[in-house]
Amino acid sequence: MFRLRPLAGLLLLTAALAAAPAAADPLFGGLFGGKKKGVPVTQLDPAQRATLQRVNAYFNSIQDITANFEQTGPDGSRSVGKLYLSRPGKIRFQYAPPSPLEIVANGSSVIVKNRRLATQELWPLSQTPLRFLLEDKIDLLKDANVKAVYQEPEMVSVVLEEKNAIGGTAQIQLLFSGQNYELKQWTVTDAQGMDTSVTLTDTTRTAKLDPNLFKIVQPRWPTQARP
Repeated sequence: MFRLRPLAGLLLLTAALAAAPAAADPLFGGLFGGKKKGVPVTQLDPAQRATLQRVNAYFNSIQDITANFEQTGPDGSRSVGKLYLSRPGKIRFQYAPPSPLEIVANGSSVIVKNRRLATQELWPLSQTPLRFLLEDKIDLLKDANVKAVYQEPEMVSVVLEEKNAIGGTAQIQLLFSGQNYELKQWTVTDAQGMDTSVTLTDTTRTAKLDPNLFKIVQPRWPTQARP
């Protein structure tokens, strides 16, 4: 049976988490000097609020993009592949061999397939942190789930919390370029405090992606549906 942690690891984007917001400080210590504290949205100064507005504008300008991704697991293992994203609601992680995984969100559900084990699991999209990236309209200044913002000239990071995620409270940390606010990385921390990160490269805006990329096809494998 497919285990929960691989799903969480990618859904990082993606899933079962319970770390407190303070865990963000060591996670980004190398990027933000180790001593800089995240600032809650209610305490942002005008310059920081303007930064979040620019992050909002970047997200809301995206409809269809492709990117290469590299996933790093808690044990240091690495997987690579191609990401296809079509907002709202659709994303596909196409892992390169030898990984047997494939993850697809069709707007309402997320399916995780393991070709090696011939298994799959189906989850409501609303129960994964993926929904933060795939919502039709994103406004981080009004989102009560934003817990902290880190800001440096080279990097901007936003910490989000989702209490209705798979496995309990989820935390996802989004890392953006300080120059053009393009999404560069996200990290999910599981209930044991273990981090899984996905880094994006060669992000490209594209014409409308083929809807078949996001179609959930039911193979003749056992499917475990999640509530």
